This record gives sequence, C-alpha cells and structure tokens, in this order.
Amino acid sequence: MRSYLDDLISWAPLLLAGLGNTLLMSIAGMALSLIVGFAVGLLRTLAFDGPMRAVGWILKCYVEVLRGLPLIVTLFLVYFGLPAVGVRFAETPIQAGLLALTLHLGAYLSETFRAALLAVHPGQLEAALGMGMSRFAAYRRIVLPQALVIAVPTLGSWFISLLKETSLLSFISVGELMRAGVVIVNQTFKPFEGYITLGAIYLVLSLTASWFVGKIEARLTRSMRPQEPDRTQSQAVRQPMTAESLNG
Repeated sequence: MRSYLDDLISWAPLLLAGLGNTLLMSIAGMALSLIVGFAVGLLRTLAFDGPMRAVGWILKCYVEVLRGLPLIVTLFLVYFGLPAVGVRFAETPIQAGLLALTLHLGAYLSETFRAALLAVHPGQLEAALGMGMSRFAAYRRIVLPQALVIAVPTLGSWFISLLKETSLLSFISVGELMRAGVVIVNQTFKPFEGYITLGAIYLVLSLTASWFVGKIEARLTRSMRPQEPDRTQSQAVRQPMTAESLNG
C-alpha cells in the first residue's frame, strides 16, 4: 500500500495533465455538439418544400451516416483519411479530435433534440401563435423550455459517455487521461496499478457528472411546475363566514 501511494504521488503530474485535457475535450466537445445537434434537430422538425427539401435530405444523410460509424472510424477519417486526399480541416491532434467528437456526438444529439421538440404538444405552439406571439417568441418561451426538460436526462447520459469516449483520442496522440495512463504503464511496468487508477478516476468523473445532471434536471423540473398558491391566503378564502367574523 505504501508503495502504491508513492507511485500515485509520482504519477500525479502526468495524470493531472491528462485529466485536464480530458475535461477540456469533454466540455468543449459537448458544447459544440449541443450547438450542432440543436441546429440539426430543429431544422429536421421543419417542413421543407420545393428546392429546400434537399436541405432535409442532406441533414438526414449526415445523421444516419455519422450515427452508423464508430467514433474511432470517424476519428481516423478526420485525422488520417481526409489529409491523405488533400482535405485538411484540423492542423493538430486536439483540433482533429474535437472535430470528430463534435461530428459524431452532434448527430446523436440532433435526434435527442428532435424527439424532445416533437414531444411538446403542437397545440401549445398553435395557441401561442393564435395569441399574437411570433414564431420565434413562441419557440423561445413555450416550446424550448419544455423540450429542454425532456432532453436533459438524455443529454446528461451522452455527456457521461463522452467523458469515457475521449479515451479514444489517445490513438491520435492527444495527451488525455488514457494516454497518460498508457505512458505510466509503459514506464513503470505496473499495468494493474496503472489501469486500476485510471478506472477509479473515470468512475469518479462519471459519478460526479451524473450527480450534476441530476441536480440540473431537478432544478429545471421545479422551474416548470406551476407555482402553488399561498396556503394562508387559500385557507382565508375557503374559511366560512360566521357571525363572529362579521362583527369583527
């Protein structure tokens, strides 16, 4: 045990650096994926007519293709495949990894957002438009808050999954947590201690993220509930009138 604690102290700088990159890639990848997923999901709920129907087909192809490819294949295509044919969207492994994560997760999140938007009863949008609201205001104030409450549990699950999937970035030399663990094992020849430490860190990250998601979901749910009337005032209204009350 003493030897393992000494090892942890010596491994700490490398593990902390890898942990920082893992959190950076996870948060940045989730933020960009939310933007892409929301935009694609919202557009896919709209009805396109005429030449604009091609937009719907393009978005559908993007979602189906990216959901059908494993993340590791998307990652290799972005980092190795496209530059080989003269197409380069990223200059560094971190940029390539972030692009691959965004394309991959954005396709899945688009379906999450689309399902959440379609789950809101269309009559609420029609009622808001009938009251004179613009479509933008109706979506912002009526549809989107309800869709967000519906989508949050699934979005949280995808973020937890993303925390673990960043380990694949080690294949393109991104210095995240998994790569730090591999370097430690290769240097110390202690695979059990090294990988059990990695597993413990990923477990703590997942549990912490799950706790935060639960808190956010509970807060959003409370904010969407109608406020209850004040109990004191309600009882005063319901109190029957008597002769004493009339006489003061």
